[in-house]
Amino acid sequence: MRKRSSVAELERKAASIAPPRPLLPAVPEKEAIAMLSRRLLHPEITPREVPFPQAIDDDPADKLCEWLGHYAFRLFLRGAIQRSEGFLPAETTRYVDKVQAMHYAEVLVSLGLAEKTSGLRYRLKWPVRNFGGTLEWYVGKELERRYGFSVATGVKLHVRGGGGDLDVVAAAEGKLVYIELKSSPPKNLAANEMGAFCDRLILLRPDVSLFVVDTALRLSDKVVPMLTAELRRRLFSMNKPVKIAAQLWALTPHIYAVNGSRDLMDNIMKAISAGLRVLSPSLNR
Repeated sequence: MRKRSSVAELERKAASIAPPRPLLPAVPEKEAIAMLSRRLLHPEITPREVPFPQAIDDDPADKLCEWLGHYAFRLFLRGAIQRSEGFLPAETTRYVDKVQAMHYAEVLVSLGLAEKTSGLRYRLKWPVRNFGGTLEWYVGKELERRYGFSVATGVKLHVRGGGGDLDVVAAAEGKLVYIELKSSPPKNLAANEMGAFCDRLILLRPDVSLFVVDTALRLSDKVVPMLTAELRRRLFSMNKPVKIAAQLWALTPHIYAVNGSRDLMDNIMKAISAGLRVLSPSLNR
């Protein structure tokens, strides 16, 4: 029979073990990242692919945000990004007329994002693969400057089951908000993207979550049914989705589907506001 170690032996053995090497950096300055760190998710902010310098100054950043607030401008810039070799303004998107497209091309030049090459052709100075990073940057910047959130975009989690980057995480009032952004139209969204969104909800346990599709098209045709089916498959407690504004759906009191119709940031904040109100203490009457 194996002899049990005495109390003194156990204490000496424990005292002889070197302290574990710290694996985490100092407490992050951003509260949004700190909240992920407290969940032991080991977050890392990764550089975003954006068609401008990573360290863009405040003034041009604010001006760019103002333009990105226009749905037509986002459509135009998305089309320009898809033509890394250069573009004719009228070819970027069929949803903007030629005069408006030419104006937007000159706006990009005035912002320092594009240059005129030859004839009527333009080229982005910092070409990127897609519009996703720009959309994440814009939403994060607006949450910071207009609503006082602590925000991080493009967050990679170094933990099992944390595949893929988190588009936008934001913190305020001690609450964690997670936003998944899609720049493709609803017809291009697949069931696995809904599954990945639900995986992240389970991993993060945010207070408020948004699935945002930057489109003017209806979410009720495809996105809301697909999200609802996936959430129910994961045994989320939920009733029938509730439409709380134009193309703004509460799938649960804490999970929302949002589109970019009319004003993307206004829609996002309506959803966040609804989620925060549900979390507020009930009034005693």
